[in-house]
Amino acid sequence: MRAQADDNIAKARQILSLYDRMKRHVADLTHSRYAIAALDFIFELPVFRSTDFIAQDNVPAPAARRILNVLRDDGVLRTLRPSRGRRAAIFMFDELLDIAEGSAAE
Repeated sequence: MRAQADDNIAKARQILSLYDRMKRHVADLTHSRYAIAALDFIFELPVFRSTDFIAQDNVPAPAARRILNVLRDDGVLRTLRPSRGRRAAIFMFDELLDIAEGSAAE
């Protein structure tokens, strides 16, 4: 049980470190005042539909679309399923999921 607690503490530290690093990176990439709100959404829901990201209340739709494109183009987000017709794209924040699943390099 102690080992599991130590692993969880290490994961929590890695997630906090990733969040701090990504705050700067996303702000530098997007130059948007909504960068942190967008990042918070991605950390809360690391696999999401583009329509859910765009529909969030704290980021206007045009800014959300632009941020999503910038993060995808930079490789921060990976497209799991591209949009097709009326079907929304699905994106994934690999780096966070790697930490949560324990496959991140320590």
